Amino acid sequence: MSRPVALITGAASGIGQALAVAYATHGVRVAGGYFPGDPHDPARTRHLVEEAGGECLMLPTDVTDSASLDALAAAAMERFGRLDYAVANAGLLRRAPLLEMSDERWNEMLDVDLGGVMRTFRSAVRHMGEGGALVAISSIAGGVYGWQEHAHYAAAKAGVPGLCRSLAVELAPRGIRCNAVIPGLIETPQSLDAKNSLGPEGLAKAAAAIPLGRVGRASEVADLVRYLTSPQASYITGQSIIIDGGLTVRWPD
Repeated sequence: MSRPVALITGAASGIGQALAVAYATHGVRVAGGYFPGDPHDPARTRHLVEEAGGECLMLPTDVTDSASLDALAAAAMERFGRLDYAVANAGLLRRAPLLEMSDERWNEMLDVDLGGVMRTFRSAVRHMGEGGALVAISSIAGGVYGWQEHAHYAAAKAGVPGLCRSLAVELAPRGIRCNAVIPGLIETPQSLDAKNSLGPEGLAKAAAAIPLGRVGRASEVADLVRYLTSPQASYITGQSIIIDGGLTVRWPD
C-alpha cells in the first residue's frame, strides 16, 4: 500500500513548512503550494522534506483562484496517485484601522483567509475517500480574541471554525473529517513582521503573559495538525483546538 499524501497551502515558510517536514518524518508525502509573490524560497521546503527522508512536490498556488487549487490537487494525484489530507494554511496578515479599511482591503483579506480555506478543501475533497482529513489554520485573533486594527483578519479567522464545523457534518457520511486549529502567539515570519503583526519585540513582551513563559514554535503547531489528520484522531471532527501555551485560560493579573 502506498504512503499517504498531504496537500498543504502556504508550505514555503512558517507552520506550512514545519508541517511538511513533520509529515516527511512520519512517512507522509507532501504536495505543497506557495504564493510566488512571497519572499520565501519553496526549494527550502523541498530540501528539508527530502533531508527528512520524504517526497515533496512544490507548486505556485493562489488560494483566491479555484483553478490554481484544482491544479495543485490534480498535480498531487498525478505525482502520487492519491490524496488523503488537506491543510489550509495559507494566510494574509495586514494592519488596517477601521477608518482606513477600504472595501478592497476587506475583500482581499476574506478572500485569502476564509475563501482560500473553502477553495482548498473543495479542490482536495474531490480526490479523497474514506479516511480523508481536513485541517484549517485559524488564529486566536478572531478565533478567541479581538485585535485592534485587524478587524478584517479577525473576521476571516473567526469564520474558519464555523466553516470547519459545517464541513465536518457534511463530509462525515463520506468518512472525511474536518477540524480547525487555533494557534496562539507562534514565532513565524508572519508574526515577526513588525509592520503588520507584533514583531520580535512584541512577541518577546507578549511571552510574559503566557503561562508557559514563551511563544510557541511552528513545529508545535505542525505536530498538532499532523495528529489531527492521522488515523489516531479518527473520531475527532468538527472541533477547534487552541494551541497557545495557556494564554487564553490565564486569570488576568
